[in-house]
Amino acid sequence: MIAFLIIFLVCLIVSAIGWMRFIYFISLGYGFSIAAAAIAILLIFRESMTWATLALCVLLMIYGFRLGFYLLLRELKSSEYRKVLSENVRKEGYSFGVTLAIHLSCALLYLSQVAPVVSRLYNMDGGVVMSEEWAWIGASVMFLGIIIEAAADAQKSFAKKKNTHRFVDTGFYRIVRCPNYFGEVIMWTGCLLVCIGASCTWWQWAFAVFGYVCIVYIMFSGARRLEIRQNKNYGSDPEYQKYVKNTPILIPLVPIYSVERHKWLKG
Repeated sequence: MIAFLIIFLVCLIVSAIGWMRFIYFISLGYGFSIAAAAIAILLIFRESMTWATLALCVLLMIYGFRLGFYLLLRELKSSEYRKVLSENVRKEGYSFGVTLAIHLSCALLYLSQVAPVVSRLYNMDGGVVMSEEWAWIGASVMFLGIIIEAAADAQKSFAKKKNTHRFVDTGFYRIVRCPNYFGEVIMWTGCLLVCIGASCTWWQWAFAVFGYVCIVYIMFSGARRLEIRQNKNYGSDPEYQKYVKNTPILIPLVPIYSVERHKWLKG
């Protein structure tokens, strides 16, 4: 349990950047917390590390650092993104107690997301003999998710440089309207698979599933916010109307074309 507590504290410290600007709790603080948690896992379980669990930790670091630096550079270079952030700042004004509660909740969420890897190593450290097969399967799915998310972010950046005022419908965006969010779901699906064959207890499974359900909810919530913003910006464009009617919003081949009306997804 000490390992879980240490990693929670690491996430708490790194995500404290959100006190500078509230949105950082779930942007820069999120990416860098995952990367820092992976480093903490490597240090805590260095004597129990196998090639498969090492790969899992490295993938978590790559994911976290890529996302964190991508968001940081986008803020520094994109005036449009800075505008979105400034709009977010105007909506802030939470009390100290509410902000603290959100900070603690974010750190707990980030711990729960990496919990499958922590649980596998924790159980191995306790002498449990387990197969590495599902660790490698999970790592492979995580790698696929990272590639999809990174490629989608790069494709969007390239398209916006060519035409800032047009919606993106090239590359992965031809298949799904939020491929970066889809990549995120794939990434954390792979992480959850790591629990299989790891002799996880009921509470380890519950904690891991909690993190997975939360991140999937957050991705759909993010897709809803993006849909509302794009409808506002491009709603009168016939090409955009045709695009949204024929392109799933988050999961390829699943005919969910809009989530705007689902207010329970409001995040």
